[in-house]
Amino acid sequence: MRLGTGLFTCQQRPDDDRSMGEIYDEMLELGRAVDDAGLDSAWVSEHHFLADGYLSGVTPSLGALAAVTDDVELGPCIALAPLYDPVRLAEDVATVDLIADGRATLGLAIGSNVAEFEAFGVPEDERVDRLVDAVETVRGAWSPGPLDYDPAFHDVDPGVEVTPKPAGDVPIMLGGAAKPAVRRAARIGDAWCAPSALPLEGVRKRVADIERVRESEGLEGDFEVYVLAHGFVGDSREAAWEAMRDGYFYIQRRYEEIFSGEAVPELSADRKRELRAQAVFGTPEQVAEGLEPYREALGEDVHVILRTYHPGIGTERMRECVHRLGDEVRPLVA
Repeated sequence: MRLGTGLFTCQQRPDDDRSMGEIYDEMLELGRAVDDAGLDSAWVSEHHFLADGYLSGVTPSLGALAAVTDDVELGPCIALAPLYDPVRLAEDVATVDLIADGRATLGLAIGSNVAEFEAFGVPEDERVDRLVDAVETVRGAWSPGPLDYDPAFHDVDPGVEVTPKPAGDVPIMLGGAAKPAVRRAARIGDAWCAPSALPLEGVRKRVADIERVRESEGLEGDFEVYVLAHGFVGDSREAAWEAMRDGYFYIQRRYEEIFSGEAVPELSADRKRELRAQAVFGTPEQVAEGLEPYREALGEDVHVILRTYHPGIGTERMRECVHRLGDEVRPLVA
């Protein structure tokens, strides 16, 4: 099992009096901790126009993380593909990959927040087509020589050669839980990422569907499965929960607001119980035990991204958690 963490969102809770610059400094400090702890990956996430400053600059953030790390895989989980000029995206991700010496992965999805698409002037019904177009454009831009694909949504002069090229073959990971999204990942992606809200049995069924699609269509090559979960490592189960709880509930409340378009002053008691039941937290041994079902259901090659970054819970708490995740949990699940 591979084990990563993040997702760095750089949100500023109302009770956090730090500047945004200090919050971004925290991201880089934690990125160094992820690298030092020997974890496999570190990830950022993307949303726009939110009052708490949810991270919007995916590639600048990844470039900064690339400069302060040496070994970990880096990528967005997830970048909102329909909002990008794919040629510029190809240039920026190639730059990140060069700084990272070949450690970049490009995670993409169609997005689901209507307000973001309206603000950028992107028709919601073009999301899927724009995602597919972005994947094809990026791959064409990274191929040797001139761009060998004609983008459908952005004008590019024929025969232009997009530079720089990445240091290596940057994998493209696609997200989404719906059957069309999963099958699209199987057909055009190098990997699929399961959202944290999807139960493990649902992940298993979708992985089986991916395998059927790839086999029936004669698709060869490696295909990686990533799974998102929220969690934390502490001295005891209750200590870990106390450390992550406020930031975890905050980010989940904000997600409910993002996706519903309505204010959510407080999560219901039932929702809080549900979220606690979904999280993987406790001592290193308890966290390892909580991760084991992913291996049992999905095999040795699954890549779990345990979201230990919960806004505003404190840099020291999160740094200690990251080190324990790498130093104590990873050996138990490797």
